[in-house]
Order: sequence, then structure tokens, then C-alpha cells
Amino acid sequence: MPNTAPSALSATPTPQEAVNDLSTLLAKIPELTVEIGKEAARRDLERELPFEAFRLFKEAGLGTLRIPVALGGPGGSVADYIETIMAIGAADSNVAHALRSHFNFTESLILSPNTAIDRTQLSRVLSGKLFGGAHTEQGTKRPGEVTTRLTRSGDSYRLNGRKWYATGTAFADFASFSAKNDDGEFVSVLLPVDRPGISILDDWDGMGQRLTASGGVLLEDVEVLPHEISTRGLNTLVGRHTSTLRQLHLAASMAGAVRGALAEGTEYVRRQARSAAHSAAETASADPFVQKILGEVAAGSFAVDTLIRESARALDKTAAAFGVGDPQALETALIDSALTTTRTQIVASQIALTAATNVFELGGGSATSRHLNLDRHWRNIRTVLNHNPLLHKARVVVDFYINGTTTHLEEGKVF
Repeated sequence: MPNTAPSALSATPTPQEAVNDLSTLLAKIPELTVEIGKEAARRDLERELPFEAFRLFKEAGLGTLRIPVALGGPGGSVADYIETIMAIGAADSNVAHALRSHFNFTESLILSPNTAIDRTQLSRVLSGKLFGGAHTEQGTKRPGEVTTRLTRSGDSYRLNGRKWYATGTAFADFASFSAKNDDGEFVSVLLPVDRPGISILDDWDGMGQRLTASGGVLLEDVEVLPHEISTRGLNTLVGRHTSTLRQLHLAASMAGAVRGALAEGTEYVRRQARSAAHSAAETASADPFVQKILGEVAAGSFAVDTLIRESARALDKTAAAFGVGDPQALETALIDSALTTTRTQIVASQIALTAATNVFELGGGSATSRHLNLDRHWRNIRTVLNHNPLLHKARVVVDFYINGTTTHLEEGKVF
């Protein structure tokens, strides 16, 4: 939902003014990404969670990016937000990925009815709080099934269960969890993560995105107050929009990893790689085959970025359509943004994996050094792409074009 940033601010803005001014906020990103990128390869090797990166992100005020000017925020567009995620992803795609729940929450907040509870959450976002959550569970027959229970206990409730894919919750201040209440209805609760009974387990064992804290959360007799409970809805209009936005966030994290592979591959050629034994070139940087490979990686990174920017523009149109009051225009925008993002993922996934693989053609055995940890980019990309079935996405796209079928595009799940 693009918004016009405030015009002239004082020459020396206060911290709150700096957060509210879009240009000032976006200007912080280069320095932030430099700091996040420091020791990223080592952190991945030693599985050191990037708490400092999230402290710096909060300090910069970037969690407010999508809050409109009218609500006290900087009024950043979806395109601004996605560019930010790609930039952070180039420094460390773990950090970029782990911000997904927060921006999903803020997007829902700015498009939902303005209730007293919404205003409370808005003030929390504007004060720098980050939001996480976990809704999936392990051990169920199908994805989306929930065994976590919310039961009444006097004037409050008690929450018990075990969640999975709690990406980013370890770095958050508040988190949402899905459950079934005493009537068997799906509900969502939003709680401070330091509430007694909430244990973030950090037991994610995936080969990639190791530092996203995407493992489990144990919920043991957690007290829940009535105002902390809301109904869940995936196929609502807002739910469909945020579902597509979540998919694009994943793709933007992937794009960041490709940028990271390109940057580190370039540095490897400059500093360490040697020309092959039979090469006519004296150095790897002068070797035409090395130049060709690195040029293809650079082109792949550009292509992925371009596709994702096109999807961000489609989602900006959808966000804007919420304020127009034309149901048909909104429905058209929702379908278009879902299709655009899906096509982006299908093509960008192939380019990204190839680019991250070809980095190893830039040198010999030294390119596989654990110290360099270049393989983390491929691992991170492959792990992000395993979140949702790309084969299903391709089938849904062609079913729409051939038959006009929109069933899965309207579910608010993976499109």
C-alpha cells in the first residue's frame, strides 16, 4: 500500500521522526546489511543465532516499514519492503527469512478493521516490537491440522501443545499460535514470547536456513487472556493477500542468497582462486571460463531480482485495491498478484539453484572450503524452495490459463 512520505522534516530528526520518514529509514539499509553480513559464514558453520542482527534491525526501526503515514508510519510500499528483504538476504538470508512472520503480521494489521486491539498492536509495531509465530505442527496426517488446545480456565484460558516452523520467533517480542478451542473452532492467540509456559526450542535440523530458529515451540499451560484471542481466516481477502506476500518474502530471501553467492564468488576469484593448470590465463580473474561463469551468475541474480520486483509491483496494486471499495477490482488484483508471484517462483527457483551451483565452477578444491562456506547459499535456497510444492504451483497456473480454475488461488495458503 504505497503512501506518500512526509515532506520536509527538521535537519536533525528525532529518533521517532527518523523512523517515520521513509527516505531516512531506507537510507539505513546499506550500513545495516554490512553489519549483518559480518561473520555470516562463520555463524552458519557454528550455528550461532543472529540475535545481534535483529537487535540492529529493531534499532533501525525497519519493522515499521509498511505502516502507512496516516497511521504514524513511514508509508513504505510492498516494493520498498521486498527490496529491503533482498538486501538483508544478500548479507544473511537467515535474517531475511526470519522476518517473514513480522511483515505478515503488519500487513494484516494495516488492512484489517481499525479496532482498539489493532491500535494496541500498531503502537507495539511503531515502538519497535517484532512479531513471530508458529501454526504448523509435526505428526499430523496432513499439513494444517492442529492438535494444540485452548481451554477455558476461570476468567482466562490455557494453551497447550507443540508447534513447528516457528521461524523468527526466537528473535520476536510477540508471537501468534493457532489452536482449537473448547468448541473445536480454529482460533489464533497473540502472546508475548516471555509469557510463562512458552519455550522456544531451537531444534530446527534442516540443512539450510540453520539460523532462522525454525524449529519447535512448546506451549505448556500458557495463560491466555480473552482479548488475546481472535478467529483465524486464511481465505479472507486480507488472508489471500498476505498469503501471496509470504510467498514473495520467501522468494526475496532466495534472491538475497543469490546476491550473496555472487558477491562471495567474486571475492573468491579476486583473492584466492587460481587459474586452471591448462588455462592460458595467468590469473583466475583473467580466465575467460571463470569470467563466463561469473557473468552467468551475475545475469542470474539480475533475472531473479527483476522477476521479484515485478511481483512486488503486482502486490502493491493489490494492497492499493483494498482502499478503493471495488470488490471486482480487488478480486482481479488478488488473482493477478497470486499468479504473478507463482510464475516468479517457478522460474526464479531454477535460475537461483543454477547460479548457486555454478559458483563452485569458479575454482578448484578450494572453492569447497568449509571456511568459505559457499555451499550455504545453495543449501539456503534449496531449503526455502522446499517450503511449498513448486510442481503444484505450475499445475495451478496452467489450470487457470486453460480452464479458468481459481480454487487454489483463493485458498490463502501457498499462493
